[in-house]
Amino acid sequence: MIKTFMAKKEAVERKWYVVDASGLTLGRLASQVASVLRGKNKPTFTPHVDTGDFVIVLNCDKVVLTGKKLDQKLYVRRSPRPGHLKETKYSKLMAERADFAVMKAVKGMLPHNSLGRQMLKKLRVYKGAEHKHEAQQPQVLVLN
Repeated sequence: MIKTFMAKKEAVERKWYVVDASGLTLGRLASQVASVLRGKNKPTFTPHVDTGDFVIVLNCDKVVLTGKKLDQKLYVRRSPRPGHLKETKYSKLMAERADFAVMKAVKGMLPHNSLGRQMLKKLRVYKGAEHKHEAQQPQVLVLN
């Protein structure tokens, strides 16, 4: 009888990766980063265990949106109070808070439960080219 491998939370070895996001499309970047955060690039992937690695995204202010998304796509926030719907165009959002836009795109591609929130904590997003995680010796991750 063949036994199925199940990863244990304590036995997972995590690596640190750094991604240069300049010139990459927002959605394609987010889906590939979410895959690494989940651990789907490892042979020990287990759906109910966080087997993913840490990811540092640099130059997120140079991320590209295709088509007319920069002018037409909206970031929408709501409050329970009547009339408290707030909309922001992605052109303004990318100019002011590009790191938040990348974080939100990756969050939407992770599981929508406590495991997904745990995976999102392993993501670090920076506007510039510098980060403060040299001590972790991150490896460069090249995305397609």
